Amino acid sequence: MEERSSYLKFFRVVVLFLLGLRTSSAFCVVGSTDEQPLSKIAMHKVTLGLRESVTIRASPVVLGLQGEDTEWVTVNIVNPDPSEDDWVAVFSPANFNASTCSPVNDEDQTPYLCSSPIKYKYANSSRTYTKTGKASLKFQLINQRADFSFALFSGGLSNPKLVAESNFISFANPKAPLYPRLAQGKSWNEMTVTWTSGYSIDEAVPFVEWGKGETQTQSPAGTLTIDQNSMCGSPARTVGWRDPGFIHTSFLINLWPNSVYTYRIGHVLSNGSYVWSKSYSFKSSPYPGQDSLQRVIVFGDMGKAERDGSNEYSDYQPGALNTTDQLIKDLKNIDIVFHIGDLSYANGYISQWDQFTSQVEPIASTVPYMVASGNHERDWPNSGSFYENMDSGGECGVLAETMFYFPAENRAKFWYSTDYGMFHFCIADSEHDWREGTEQYKFIEHCLASADRRKQPWLIFAAHRVLGYSSNSWYAQEGSFEEPMGRESLQKLWQKYRVDIAFYGHVHNYERTCPIYQNQCVNSDKSHYSGTVKGTIHVVVGGGGSHLSEFTTAIPNWSIYRDYDWGFVKLTAFNRSSLLFEYKKSRDGKVHDSFTISREYKDVLACVHDSCEPTTLAS
Repeated sequence: MEERSSYLKFFRVVVLFLLGLRTSSAFCVVGSTDEQPLSKIAMHKVTLGLRESVTIRASPVVLGLQGEDTEWVTVNIVNPDPSEDDWVAVFSPANFNASTCSPVNDEDQTPYLCSSPIKYKYANSSRTYTKTGKASLKFQLINQRADFSFALFSGGLSNPKLVAESNFISFANPKAPLYPRLAQGKSWNEMTVTWTSGYSIDEAVPFVEWGKGETQTQSPAGTLTIDQNSMCGSPARTVGWRDPGFIHTSFLINLWPNSVYTYRIGHVLSNGSYVWSKSYSFKSSPYPGQDSLQRVIVFGDMGKAERDGSNEYSDYQPGALNTTDQLIKDLKNIDIVFHIGDLSYANGYISQWDQFTSQVEPIASTVPYMVASGNHERDWPNSGSFYENMDSGGECGVLAETMFYFPAENRAKFWYSTDYGMFHFCIADSEHDWREGTEQYKFIEHCLASADRRKQPWLIFAAHRVLGYSSNSWYAQEGSFEEPMGRESLQKLWQKYRVDIAFYGHVHNYERTCPIYQNQCVNSDKSHYSGTVKGTIHVVVGGGGSHLSEFTTAIPNWSIYRDYDWGFVKLTAFNRSSLLFEYKKSRDGKVHDSFTISREYKDVLACVHDSCEPTTLAS
């Protein structure tokens, strides 16, 4: 009776959203190569074809009995009339209710479709399905604060017909605290811990228990959440909407430099009982200028992918898991990570943020995971972004600004500085105006000027879009080999303050320039640089995982190395005089490009073109 009741509820909901879906505008995207795979499902064309002879059953029914936040589920299908374009959708919540949706505008009328599936897989991934009508599919589910159901559709993604719906399954504690992500605080001796749970502050009090050895302390956490009305447009405000839960952040202060701390996240329930996460550990930041081995990872545009073979991301972020796995494999030799924009590529499908934070959890729970804003996080018309496109899918920065902590003065202005030992980082926000005279330009100059190069010789600039140099095909067509208006205002700052390396994403490949100023190489070396800092090395490192970007066939004379592949950069500072740069491919983790920098403090002070301080002949 219980199964039949859930079946009838699902049937009524499907009828409601079939009546209500009149257009497919919520699924429109800009540019086929940037198409969110969930938007390929033409849910507005769904028809009903429920058949009692078709069954779909998921097991186990209860997940995470030992506290796991990830579980493999088996879905068994029996269909007397199979087709090669049959597919299985995963819905969460399992019994989504159309009656709770709000209209997008006054012209719309109820009912409305509340949510898209969170992922899908073709039934014929079980090779005997089309011959026997039987399939056994494996799905990997993560705890996303709600139950799950599976639905079998025929007709492919373009003309889906609902054939059968499964039983409901759920994690033992859907509200459990999960997916911790570390970030540097506003002070060098502060670490922040952000996590997601299903507990509101009325239900439980969030905190972090942490310390060195047996000495443990507890620090409270603040709680934020996001409502549907804070989204700027579709699909984030409509079919892509899913409750993101509660986002908690705790500040661990007065840390000793270069020290290992253990921590676990917890909630005190109203009845006095505790809910705990598993235990984690991290190493605190070195004191600014501290001379010790320091290792930094930089990449952009990674996104997420599915370990269960779900094919929604097969052509969208095909390198994401390779990059993730290489970083996990080498995690003992990594101190801090910078993901410089285009994080999850959720593009308005909010369920994907949980899946992204789950994917990077082994990394982000162990080392600071610093992020920058990209077009797929921020851009939306009439929302204050510098670009008026629809790349964020209606998120307009809200998800990225809430899901991850970063030490900005204003979270809506995604620029900040941070120190790590001998490194000083200036992280810009290319989705807001950076040109001379703007608020951000003033920040960038102040950030670069504030570096004490005697203590922190390695000065790094980073932004999502290529504000420097790239021989990507579309930049070459524009003739400037940069984001329009990119370097015109900034190059004099890079030169004046002698920036060592500038990193960018957005272009999905790898490219390194010579030390350059005003389109001219200022050093002919390619593998080792020493002496006076005469120009900045610009590096595109946007091959974190998303579909690759083509280069122009003509190679500019300033382009030293180009790679049409997925990869990331590792910086290793051995001391204040020696830096190693390595570009590694995600497919094998091997070094495919590298150079070293050797110099003394006087080399940073030396006068070069457009960087000289005023002098006097007075004695």
